[in-house]
Amino acid sequence: MGDPIDPTSHRPARAGAAWGTTGGAGNGQVVFTWTPEGRRRDRDSAARAAISGREQATGPDRLRFGTYLAPSVLPVYEAVTAEVGRRLGIQTELVVETSYASCEKDENEVCFVCSLPYVTWERRGLDLAVPVAAPVLQGARYEGRPIYFSDVIVHRDSPLRSFLDLRGRSWAYNEPLSHSGYGITRYHLAQLGETNGFFGRVVEAGFHQEAIRMVARGEIDAAAIDSQVLAIELRDHPDLAGQVRVVEALGPSTIQPVAVSRRVPMELRNAIRDVLLTMADDPGVRRRLDAGLVDRFVPVGPGSYDDIRMMVDACEAAGVAELR
Repeated sequence: MGDPIDPTSHRPARAGAAWGTTGGAGNGQVVFTWTPEGRRRDRDSAARAAISGREQATGPDRLRFGTYLAPSVLPVYEAVTAEVGRRLGIQTELVVETSYASCEKDENEVCFVCSLPYVTWERRGLDLAVPVAAPVLQGARYEGRPIYFSDVIVHRDSPLRSFLDLRGRSWAYNEPLSHSGYGITRYHLAQLGETNGFFGRVVEAGFHQEAIRMVARGEIDAAAIDSQVLAIELRDHPDLAGQVRVVEALGPSTIQPVAVSRRVPMELRNAIRDVLLTMADDPGVRRRLDAGLVDRFVPVGPGSYDDIRMMVDACEAAGVAELR
């Protein structure tokens, strides 16, 4: 996404913000809202009131969801936003964020966020949200686990056949706080011992979708693309499928979490997680998850992202601070 935060800055979370009172829309805009018809509560709202330990009338009246991930998976984020609202009887809204600043300031109750900024902020003492669930993608390569790959693509007519063939070539990435587009490539270079520069030119594309198209147009030699995003793009744009090919897969890595702010009471945090874990059982929701190639959601926690922490540690130990 554009305008990532400076990873060297430390802007503390807003003090004293009460759950359900996060305020304005920040840098993004609301793209989806679900409101209970007539403010009715379905059968799950009674459970929400019971677990919250307070009267329904004094409870929150909305949950704000923010996505910092690829727009091609937006139908999945909308389905989650709607289903949590429907099942818990709370108004929900989804914001497509244009900056990580809102996540850093803890403006959203629920975030769809990359694992690399989650780990980066944690290491700086900003432990603002808790991973509660993550998607399992459709396809045998994912083995029924919450993982994904970074697929290294080149133009179909390129003579390049492996990652090592990319020495001195041009490389595009989506943005520097992306694990799939940036972090794991940096880790791969560290593992190869390529710590003094490998690529001839490195370009920030802004989005995975644009990096794919830069390779397809022959403007850039290669890029690492989130395997979920790549599969959706090639499915929805068959012309691209004939223009690029995969030469290597980096990973697997634990896939991006759905994280809930620590401002949200534990009981409601668990209720949101329970909706995620069971939503694929609904045929209508199932169709929307299919659009994003998601089979189901499974529980995750902070420890699920130890692989990302290990990669960050390895890059720091090798002195690989940036792609070059």
